Amino acid sequence: MAKVLSINISEKKGVVKTPVNYAQIKVDYGIVGDAHAGNWHRQISLLANESIDKMRDKGFSSLKFGDFAENITTEGIEVHKLQIGTRLKIGECELEVTQIGKKCHGGCEIKKITGDCVMPREGIFVKVIKEGIINIDDNIKVL
Repeated sequence: MAKVLSINISEKKGVVKTPVNYAQIKVDYGIVGDAHAGNWHRQISLLANESIDKMRDKGFSSLKFGDFAENITTEGIEVHKLQIGTRLKIGECELEVTQIGKKCHGGCEIKKITGDCVMPREGIFVKVIKEGIINIDDNIKVL
């Protein structure tokens, strides 16, 4: 079963995110309190723990949830293999995949430290279709 391992937010862009216990999700916005929220197609980012493990396996075992600036760290679902337009149900919320991967920018904290970053290859972005609250350990269902 796919689930939420961590929910992460930051007050500004370009930094690692800090884990929180839950998040309020708003339509046409994203996660309340996160710097990346706004009325655009990349309201919330997701990255699988399995993707983070690829970096840990390269010798960076101290990597933590939020270090890749992902809002939601997942487990049990290969999010980067989902198709654009796929809808996900997390807790009481519904999200729609809008982008797979992203262009890597040179200022990424992880890339500065490790020389690589998995987020541009395996991170995904979603917009909010139905708002509500999400919690750590919420199941993730592909609709």
